[in-house]
Amino acid sequence: MNRITALPLVAALLFAAGQVPAAGSVPQVSISALDATEIQFSYEKLRADFYQKTDPQLIVDGARSELEKELHTAGVSATLPPVFADDDSARTAKNVDHEVDLASRAAHGKMSGHELAYAAIRGMLDSVHDRYTVFLSPKDYAELNQGLDGGSFAGTGIVIQQDEQTHLIGVSNVVPGGPADKAGVQQDDLILTIDGVSTKNLTIQQASSHLRGKAGSTVQLTLQRDGKPLAAPIVITRAEIHELSVYSKMLPNKIGYVELTVFGKDTGAELTRALDRLQQDGARAIVMDLRDNGGGYLEAALDVSSKFIASGPIVSVESRASNITTYEAEDTAIPPLPLVVLVNEHTASASEITSGAIQDSGVGTIIGNKTFGKGVVQEILPLPDGAAIKITDARYLTPHNRDINHLGIMPDIVVSENKSPRYGDPLHDSQLGRAVQYLNDRIAHTPSGATMDTPAQQQQ
Repeated sequence: MNRITALPLVAALLFAAGQVPAAGSVPQVSISALDATEIQFSYEKLRADFYQKTDPQLIVDGARSELEKELHTAGVSATLPPVFADDDSARTAKNVDHEVDLASRAAHGKMSGHELAYAAIRGMLDSVHDRYTVFLSPKDYAELNQGLDGGSFAGTGIVIQQDEQTHLIGVSNVVPGGPADKAGVQQDDLILTIDGVSTKNLTIQQASSHLRGKAGSTVQLTLQRDGKPLAAPIVITRAEIHELSVYSKMLPNKIGYVELTVFGKDTGAELTRALDRLQQDGARAIVMDLRDNGGGYLEAALDVSSKFIASGPIVSVESRASNITTYEAEDTAIPPLPLVVLVNEHTASASEITSGAIQDSGVGTIIGNKTFGKGVVQEILPLPDGAAIKITDARYLTPHNRDINHLGIMPDIVVSENKSPRYGDPLHDSQLGRAVQYLNDRIAHTPSGATMDTPAQQQQ
């Protein structure tokens, strides 16, 4: 779970290497103003924001160790002098700058000063021995943002799978409002041909290559629906498709299924649209699948949880100074429906916030395997050159004040995952099959509009 805080670009002007205020004598260095800015900012934020007390000497020792490691990897044998830390953060950062300068000279062009500044920052962050407190290169940071916020591609907006019986390509889902949706393609259609090419025995990758193409180009599909070929082909004009984080479909007996792949910036809005659509189609219960969802933004967890929890606390966040901030439901809940949340050992962070809130509030039932157990919060701090630092700055507690870090959340109904499950298919997914069974029973015995009681833990 991450929170973004921006480093103003003006910092590069305020903290240039030759302008850092210092008390007492400090070494003169020749690293760039940008590198000096990023080193000082990273050091100060780690000291101020990390959720546990830090030792400044251990931090600068971490920078030195990482510099020596990088030099060794580049084939340079060098021992750098000790780096000293004190209470003056600017002077301490200047000492790290000097160490980077010495390492750069020892490298003799095998590594740039900028690369070594990155190494120093990475070493400082690694010194606190927290797996979530890390340096992100510009490439890493861009990939993280794309993973959370989704990318775009030109295509049809069809989510496909291979039909096991016919070996044709099936429509698992259709992006709402996308080209295929507008053209009339429906969930569970079978695609017989793509531009005249039979889909029988095509791999998913091969079918995708036929469906994707330049925005504005067209593709012609022949479809089979409910066992019968459609009378005429469907022509779809490809367009830019934003990668979704929420996929939905209707399961038998009007059980709505929503799968969340990540808690990104648009996840709350996407879930709202998916739930609206399922309710319009008459959904009588909901399965929310958070399996393999490693989390994302705190704000997204609040948005998602608030769709099912009408009022009351969602999560409490405790900082290093023991300041506790409690976040309440946002008054956006849908009318109560029987609800199951699917989890497994890869359900983590923001996914666990939502699972814990739903479990503690009693509005739904958790089914699956025990979750990962990531009960800490990170802030992501962009650096001026496109890199970033990620620092664990707090821990969180569920509404019942449970600390699930390293412990995870135990489901109300424990069901092991079958080998090679086919997510979204109750017949090939033991955990989803159990959820459907449970909800069918609740539908049969729960009056319209009533909520569920959370059962005692059961082993399946």
